[in-house]
Amino acid sequence: MAAPKVAVVGAGVIGLSTALCIAETCPSCSVTVLSDQFSPNTTSDVAAGMLIPHTYPGTPIHMQKQWFKETFNYLFAISNSTEASEAGIHLVSGWQVFKNTPKEELPFWSDVVLGFRSMSEAELQKFPQHQFGQAFTTLKCDCPPYLLWLEKRLKATGIQICTRKVADLWELHSEYNVVVNCAGIGAQQLVGDEKLFPVRGQVLKVHAPWVKNFIRDGDGLTYIYPGIHRVTLGGTREKENWSLSPDPGTTKDIFHRCCSLEPSLWGAQDIEVKVGLRPSRQSVRLEREVLSQGGVKLPVVHNYGHGAGGFSVHRGTAKEAARLVGECIAALQGSSLRPRL
Repeated sequence: MAAPKVAVVGAGVIGLSTALCIAETCPSCSVTVLSDQFSPNTTSDVAAGMLIPHTYPGTPIHMQKQWFKETFNYLFAISNSTEASEAGIHLVSGWQVFKNTPKEELPFWSDVVLGFRSMSEAELQKFPQHQFGQAFTTLKCDCPPYLLWLEKRLKATGIQICTRKVADLWELHSEYNVVVNCAGIGAQQLVGDEKLFPVRGQVLKVHAPWVKNFIRDGDGLTYIYPGIHRVTLGGTREKENWSLSPDPGTTKDIFHRCCSLEPSLWGAQDIEVKVGLRPSRQSVRLEREVLSQGGVKLPVVHNYGHGAGGFSVHRGTAKEAARLVGECIAALQGSSLRPRL
């Protein structure tokens, strides 16, 4: 068959990195990214981009760890390259603190991040409301620069990027051999996934260049993540809330919570409020499916539903999705080589 044509629907961090992995693992493919929204208007642009995994109850831990490790190693290599600044990737050290000692003192990802250890008594004095903590160094992506860097890499690889709203995956069957669904929260309508729901996140981006260490409350709700130019303060987790309008009461609450962890933030300037809808489900949907109408088949690979943990596992899930695309193409080539009776 001629060069297989693959469409990737969605241009957040999952869609762009999946398209890149497909191009890297299947160079004979012609890959096109289709989306009605690109950076800076994606959910990924709002994300803090910290590599601290979110746990998916419906996904085996060994898979989650593999995805995280592949993502960490990939970004660590970029952070050690001349492209680190353009890609917005840097190492950041800090603390995760708990009011009560967690059941799991060693999370599954503790040997992937750098220098993971329990906090000393002296360090805990900084957090009088907390009695246990973990110190480690991880990676942070400043999201808009990283998405633009990925787009630049895609274009350099010869991947087409098109603005197009896809209302139904089947509408692509006459143009493409394989379709990859990376539509995030849009997959709820696109493929009718009732297991997918929004978790609204509101964050503040502030100017506080003196804040160098991340601080994260163990419940994951209050966090301070320093980026290259701005510090991200969060946050909220509002299940089934579709509102993209910033809530002034929530802004005040986030700011107060973060100042109680880091009092110097009272001096933060230039507060900008951002809202995003995390595409959440019990497990990431990462699988093959064949759509069929009137004897015509369309192989589809799904890669969505990463919720709050998309940045932490994006490269790992993109590699797996690219492998599944390879399987689809091999099956198509196999069927086209069979003699017709």
